[in-house]
Order: sequence, then C-alpha cells, then structure tokens
Amino acid sequence: MMMDMRAPAPMQGGKHGGKRILVAGGAGFIGSHLCARLLREGHEVICLDSLRTGSLRNIAALSNHPGFTLVRHDVIVPYEARDIDQIYNLACPASPVHYQIDPVHTLRSCVEGAIRLLDLAQRTGARILQASTSEVYGDPHVHPQREDYWGNVNPVGPRSCYDEGKRCAETLFLDYGRQNGLSIKIARIFNTYGPHMAVGDGRVVSNLIVQALGGQPLTLYGDGRQTRAFCYVDDLVEGLVRLMNSPAPVTGPVNLGNPQEISMLTLARHVLREVGKDEAPPIQFRELPVDDPTQRCPDIALARSTLGWQPRIDLETGLRRTVAYFRQLGLERIDAPVQPTPARDFAAS
Repeated sequence: MMMDMRAPAPMQGGKHGGKRILVAGGAGFIGSHLCARLLREGHEVICLDSLRTGSLRNIAALSNHPGFTLVRHDVIVPYEARDIDQIYNLACPASPVHYQIDPVHTLRSCVEGAIRLLDLAQRTGARILQASTSEVYGDPHVHPQREDYWGNVNPVGPRSCYDEGKRCAETLFLDYGRQNGLSIKIARIFNTYGPHMAVGDGRVVSNLIVQALGGQPLTLYGDGRQTRAFCYVDDLVEGLVRLMNSPAPVTGPVNLGNPQEISMLTLARHVLREVGKDEAPPIQFRELPVDDPTQRCPDIALARSTLGWQPRIDLETGLRRTVAYFRQLGLERIDAPVQPTPARDFAAS
C-alpha cells in the first residue's frame, strides 16, 4: 500500500489490464468493500480518503496489493490525476455521530467535494457515480419510497447538513450531466450493514451488536415499532458496480436497498439470537428524536428492471457475518457503554 499526498503516476489501462478507478471515501465502511471488489475484478484502485472517519484497518488487507494506492486527501481540495476511467464518490461522514461534529465540513464535503470530483471527471473523461442516500426522502409521506418521490425533509434541522448536502450533490451531478455531457450515475443507498462498520458510529445494527456482545442493555427509540430495511454490504456493492457499468442513459437516481422492512424491536431480537447470549440483556426505550422517520423502505423496481439487481443475502446470514466481525475486534471485553443514536440510513464511506 502506498500513502501519498500527491497524485499517483498515470498508468494506461491500469496495472492489471482493467480500468483505473478512483474511490473517494475508499477507507470507509462501504468504500473499503468496494475497493476490495474492484481489485478482485482486476482493476487498479486509487483510494482517496482523508481518514477523518475512514479507517486504515478497513483497507489493511489491501495494503500489499500491487493495484492498490491510498492517497490521504480531503475531497474539498482539488485533486489532480490522469487516465481515470471511473470515479465513485463515497466521501462524506455518514452517521450523525460523525457528521454533527463538524456540520460545516460535512456540507462542504457533500457540495464542494462533488464539484471537485465532477471537475476531475470532466478533465479526465471519467464516468462518475454519486453515493447518495435515502435521507433525501426525509420523513416520507409515501411508502415505500420510489425515486420520483420528492421527499419530506427538514432543511434547517441539526441533521440537514447531511440530508441537504446529499440533495445538493444530486443536483450538481445531474446538472453537470445535462450541461457538460458528463456520464453520471446516482445511487440512493438505504440502510446498509456488515463488517467494517465502526464501533460507536451511531448505526443501529452496530450499536445493537456492540451492546449485546458487551452484555449492555439494548437501546431503542420510541416504542421500537419504527421500521427500516437492511441491506448487506456485499449486495450493496454489487448494486453500485452494476449501476456504474450500466448503459449511459441510466443515470438514476436509483434506489439500492433491501425492500424487506422490519421493526427495530424485531432487529434487536435477531441480534440477540445471533450473539447467542444465555441471558438476554434488557431493552431500554428512549424518546424518539425530532425528524426521525417512523418508516423507511425502498421501492427497488427500477434497480430490478434496469440493473437486474436485488439483494441476495438474508438478514440472518448477514448478521451472523457481522457479529463474527465484531467478535474479532474483542468487543465482548468492552465494558464502556456505547452512546446510542436513532436508526438512520447511511450512504457514504
């Protein structure tokens, strides 16, 4: 693995005869799985990440791969590279715990980062994909959510830096495509889970697993009847790759997520079963935060018809793999409580 603040030297067609692909946010949760997938397919991968929320641990297994380069770089700063075939933009803090620490930087990552990468795509002729989020639907009045639903979003709330930032990024991508002829793609990512989720990052699946492994009370908001739909990360990455390589007229936005919704209470029971504790810890219920949607579930008819994509990995299998990952981190020895946050949908990194 190479860590360099400069642009890597250009290589025609990639080191392995595949494409030369830049993954912004490639050291994050989803981005690291995407990098691994692209390397397995024989592509050269430039992982661009500021490491503000991404982790070197996520990409440690890729460090000695000859086709992998890590460049520590913040996407709000222009980046120069040549001979780039594809760009995936997953660069943005993706959980309330992270994006509320510096909401101005979060908004800049969404907006300025999109502009910087779109300009790079224009200079290099690369196709570019934006990892957007189901948060653009807000607290939806339509269920399940289709891509033509405009959403119900609070534009001035404490989480609007992320929600509105992603909405603005979608507009930028579409306008660059219409005005400048760029080949653009937009994926709206719903709740995703799996290995490489960060401990204490606010994602409901990781919070529940960490609490269960540590013998702590599980925390749910409201009465636990709010619903979400959870997609395993390998399925999500498959959808991203299919969208990126779909015919040019397929620009999106395209929903990528699991249409099988479950309640938070049911999710907690699944987690306890997979953790296998002899004595289940109690469940604590807390007040539902403002703007937290009661339902969130994708309509994936467009993904099925245009990409031939739908999730394949069931929740039981996905949770088993995710619990195994957290066990490897030794979390059953962690006694400090994890600060819980409400169930949210996360897109990037």
